[in-house]
Amino acid sequence: MGGAAAGIFIAGNFFTEGRRLRQLIRAPYAVGDDSFVRSMGNLLGPPLLGGNRVEALHNGAQIFPAMLEAIRSARETITFENFIYWEGRVATRFAEALAERSRAGVRVHMLQDAMGCDNTDSPAIRLLKRAGVQLELYRVFHLTRINQRTHRKLLVVDGRVGFTGGVGIGDTWDGHGDRTGNWRDSHYRLEGPAVAQMQQAFMDNWLQTRGCVLHGNDYFPSLPEVGEDVCQVFKSSADEGSDSARLMILLSIAAARETIRIANAYFIPDKLMIDTLLDARKRGVEVEIIVPGEQIDQSWVRWVSRARWKPLLASGVRIYEFHPTNFHCKYLIVDERWVSVGSANLDNRSLRLNEECNLNVLDQEFAREHVRVFEADKANSREVTMRDWKRRPFSEQCLAAGYGLLSEQM
Repeated sequence: MGGAAAGIFIAGNFFTEGRRLRQLIRAPYAVGDDSFVRSMGNLLGPPLLGGNRVEALHNGAQIFPAMLEAIRSARETITFENFIYWEGRVATRFAEALAERSRAGVRVHMLQDAMGCDNTDSPAIRLLKRAGVQLELYRVFHLTRINQRTHRKLLVVDGRVGFTGGVGIGDTWDGHGDRTGNWRDSHYRLEGPAVAQMQQAFMDNWLQTRGCVLHGNDYFPSLPEVGEDVCQVFKSSADEGSDSARLMILLSIAAARETIRIANAYFIPDKLMIDTLLDARKRGVEVEIIVPGEQIDQSWVRWVSRARWKPLLASGVRIYEFHPTNFHCKYLIVDERWVSVGSANLDNRSLRLNEECNLNVLDQEFAREHVRVFEADKANSREVTMRDWKRRPFSEQCLAAGYGLLSEQM
């Protein structure tokens, strides 16, 4: 790579700034208030829609059978956007199910992130192509955008049933999330009018990559109300040049009046997020956070995250490290009424660089069910006190300082 090309590569991938929110948000409303609903719908879009049913699925033992059952039930179309696709048993099962439906005449469209796939010429990938699946690799090489990836996890079947969450297609997730090497994660099955928003999130990147529009009744059918959940499928993109994902999280925290529960695999809060959480504590909001412990796929994430905990711990925020295995969940519960789940981590990569998608749910029953999940995860975690934080190894503190500089651009 020549000097000019290297300069373009570095500038395009690591120093794109765009519009960035810098001022603390204070919300004169609580989650669930009409003002909150209008603000979320109009500032971020699309609007919150009633009449949905959301089912939480936990760990590969629940998630993969539900997704595969939906794929095998497809009659017209399947749209599938994915980040991790690691060669193995799970990848083969998905490839076989998608290939079978494609051979049966179902139009199958798959958008796979190039960097999340460990072998773009694996037997599973070759099977998909031979079966006629329309497979696109997202930004396999783009000089100024190789650092921007699709981290969205979207599966929509016949435009009527959708799935999103944090799980990847890999053997690492295939189990109950309760032992070393078998990751803890959650995914969500959606039915109702908001499925069309999930479909649109897929179409957003499909149009960008494939250059064609998928439309009509087979992709966007009439969707009757099927439940009580009020939902919004929220997407964010580096191409928007804005802080939309970060704004959604900050607005949710600012509207909290009683409790904030955060479970996140890559919790590297920037100064504004820390200040927003500290402001919530000043309002008397209880804040609890679950993050991965020593079993984490990226050790540097833990080092950099822990380096930023001092003001949070000093304010009374309670932080827990999950210990049975790697904790890969991404969910936020506010006031036991508002829940945001999906692919977005609370780090610079997710909030500034990646294509992400979250399902936001405004429903007390769903939120309270997820509080029970949070408590179960917390029971498998160890609380980190200020005394623990001060006793971090000196080597970790040094490494965290170095990696912390890179984390703002990675």
